[in-house]
Amino acid sequence: MDSEILINVTYDEIRVALLEGGQLVEFYVERKRDASLVGNIYKGRVVKVLPGMQSAFVDIGLEKAAFLYVTDIHAGMEEFAPFLEEEEKVNSIELVSKKGKPDLTIDELTQEGQEILVQVSKDPIGSKGARVTSYVTLPGRHLVLMPNVEHIGISRRISDESERIRLRTIVDKVKTKGYGLIIRTASEGSVEDDMKKDLDFLLLLWDNIQKKKDRVSAPTLLYSDLDLVFRSVRDLMIQDVKKLIVDSEEEYERIKDFVRTYFEKLLGEIELYDGIEPIFDSYGIELDISRALGRKVWLKSGGYIVIDQTEAMTVIDVNTGKFVGKEELEDTILKTNLEAVKEIAYQIRLRNLGGIIIVDFIDMEKPENRERVFNAFFEAMRKDRAKNTISHITELGLIQMTRKRVRESLGRTLCDSCPYCEGKGFVRSPRTLCYEIFRKIKRLARHGGERIIVTAHPYVAEFLSDEERAGIEDIENKYSIKVTIRESRNLHQENYEVTVL
Repeated sequence: MDSEILINVTYDEIRVALLEGGQLVEFYVERKRDASLVGNIYKGRVVKVLPGMQSAFVDIGLEKAAFLYVTDIHAGMEEFAPFLEEEEKVNSIELVSKKGKPDLTIDELTQEGQEILVQVSKDPIGSKGARVTSYVTLPGRHLVLMPNVEHIGISRRISDESERIRLRTIVDKVKTKGYGLIIRTASEGSVEDDMKKDLDFLLLLWDNIQKKKDRVSAPTLLYSDLDLVFRSVRDLMIQDVKKLIVDSEEEYERIKDFVRTYFEKLLGEIELYDGIEPIFDSYGIELDISRALGRKVWLKSGGYIVIDQTEAMTVIDVNTGKFVGKEELEDTILKTNLEAVKEIAYQIRLRNLGGIIIVDFIDMEKPENRERVFNAFFEAMRKDRAKNTISHITELGLIQMTRKRVRESLGRTLCDSCPYCEGKGFVRSPRTLCYEIFRKIKRLARHGGERIIVTAHPYVAEFLSDEERAGIEDIENKYSIKVTIRESRNLHQENYEVTVL
């Protein structure tokens, strides 16, 4: 399936959309003031060691100290490329040489005040600081360099066995002793000269980082990864991507210079958008982005899925909605679940949902139907670049999965928590608030006074004066007091003031 990359550039924001068959499947946004830190290399200083958590906090010059877990110091193959997309990981996970013994504790490996070279593997998410690893990976166009690791891996998205053997033979020939390499998806069809140029550039880059590290004191940024535009060229321009279209002439020239220097074969695939309509409107991307921020997603049949995201977990619920089917109930449920499978896999990838994900399909009585839905979901998630692990479907129709989270989800990136409901997603109803106000009036009325003034949000004030007027009159008669209702648009719906005169 042919793919395209669209880049929309404004003064302070860059948006990148990856389309497969004309459909938006991945979306990235980067603003100058909060650009991604993933891939940046720092000389940091350990400020606190926590033996109870087997972790340490490292000052890398940011507002919050970075988090270094013990497994990020002596790690397996998976930890060497934590910020790369999943297709860049090796086909079979093998443990490689480790720094020290695997059973060493955090306080045996680090100490407060120690200066350490670290790389950001996860951006700060929510209230958490960045996560870092002491193993460095430097990605190029065709290869990923892993200093101090004797290992060669190859992207599992390169499926042709003869091509895998050919690429492995080339890398064996050009590889420098003392360095590990991962052969990236983009290297498919490349020749030895391409690999050699890529490797020479990465080795020079690593040498410069090492020299700078020796000259400066912590905390200092030693290396900043490419910005979103250049990362898109380097990481997303694989074989099935036929063109990259950008709507900024300045960025177009900048991309061409970058490609001309490092990836000359891609020069003919870069285009400048010259349409009158905004590029994302022209391709229907804005509508897809808006849809990806909604809680409810409708299916073509009339069913729908509901997506609720918390800090550590996302729950996705499938419902038949308006779809009543034409046959027996089990068939209706199966068709809804199978339709939901594709949409859920698509939404997980588009929204960049990470951590623990629970999918609650509609209950199916027949084991073979549950198996069919699970297999369909497993197959749909194969297109996902991020590492994911899927547990088998339960008798209740639940699928539990985990998905590697490197950056914030789309919703957390583009939206703020509602200041009105404080992220709860709901507020107390006017009726609930009325009864709460009645209780407060009664408490205050017992202490005397001739008049009570209630100031509330217009919705609540109207409810008190209309539907709950009988309650007000009952209090006035019982406590021989006058109750006056006033409204204020300046008050939050859940806030009110009760004053005794």
